[in-house]
Amino acid sequence: MPRLPVVVLISGGGTNLQAIIDAAQKDLPVEIKAVISNKPGAYGLERARKAGIAVATLDHRQFPDRESFDQALAERIDGYQPRLVLLAGFMRILTPGFVRRYHGRMLNIHPSLLPDFQGLHTHQRALDAEVEEHGASIHFVTEELDGGPVIIQARVPVLSGDNAQTLAARVLEKEHIIYPLAVRWFAQGRLSLNDRDQVVLDGKIRSTPVQLEQVAID
Repeated sequence: MPRLPVVVLISGGGTNLQAIIDAAQKDLPVEIKAVISNKPGAYGLERARKAGIAVATLDHRQFPDRESFDQALAERIDGYQPRLVLLAGFMRILTPGFVRRYHGRMLNIHPSLLPDFQGLHTHQRALDAEVEEHGASIHFVTEELDGGPVIIQARVPVLSGDNAQTLAARVLEKEHIIYPLAVRWFAQGRLSLNDRDQVVLDGKIRSTPVQLEQVAID
């Protein structure tokens, strides 16, 4: 199967990037053309270098406004001609024009069971809300922050002794499973977003997200 060209955007340590790199080095049919960060010191850039992947830094602080940064970022992305853009801990709110440019071919991972706990500090907010389950979601990116159609989720129990750090660690393990899985579906042509912003998987519209426990993992 031809490898799908992808670009990954990061802002930090890049553990989900590493999960995708690891999967691509096995049997995930993608070619990571570049990793781009808005933070020059992001450790994820080093992960990419170690894997022989091109890296680029575009410091958002060097731009006068969000629109000019997003325009420069889009031009940099398009230089690699990706068919899929992955947000992997990219801590920027994207402008509507940028999102529309990659409509249907940009995915994001969010550390909550969307639509619960959109935005930041999801683990502490889950604890404060005293929910019994927490988790992570992969979704198509739309103009609503963390509001795009959800593809797949993974759930973890919230334990009585949890703090934000222990809960985050347990969720992260699931993130590293579901992100490569969603990317695999897209690369295989099994996953798409229709013109009504509905998730289509294996030719069927999903009214609810796939749950990890429903999926057979090799």
